[in-house]
Amino acid sequence: QVQLVESGGGLVQPGGSLRLSCAASGSIFGISAMGWYRQAPGKQRELVAIITSIGSTHYADSVKDRFTISRNNAKNTLYLQMNSLKPEDTAVYYCNWGTTIASYWGQGTQVTVSS
Repeated sequence: QVQLVESGGGLVQPGGSLRLSCAASGSIFGISAMGWYRQAPGKQRELVAIITSIGSTHYADSVKDRFTISRNNAKNTLYLQMNSLKPEDTAVYYCNWGTTIASYWGQGTQVTVSS
């Protein structure tokens, strides 16, 4: 059975950096894309970044040039490198691995950017 385990969240000062990881246990076949989403209190969940099955990346305008999505296929792990963090980046971050017929979500990890 597939499980996505997230790690790397925490408290950081504005301008700091964090690296989130999302590791899959079990096999996910036919992956179309992997992505990171976030949800702040009182707000809807929003797409942060995605990487397609062929390696193309796309970012929300609010994080472009600050965040980098990547994957290590050998380790079956998805990453989100977050630099120059701002208070408005504070949210619960969720990883998602999508196939043509199903979507899998991580449990979420809290990122808090505050001085």
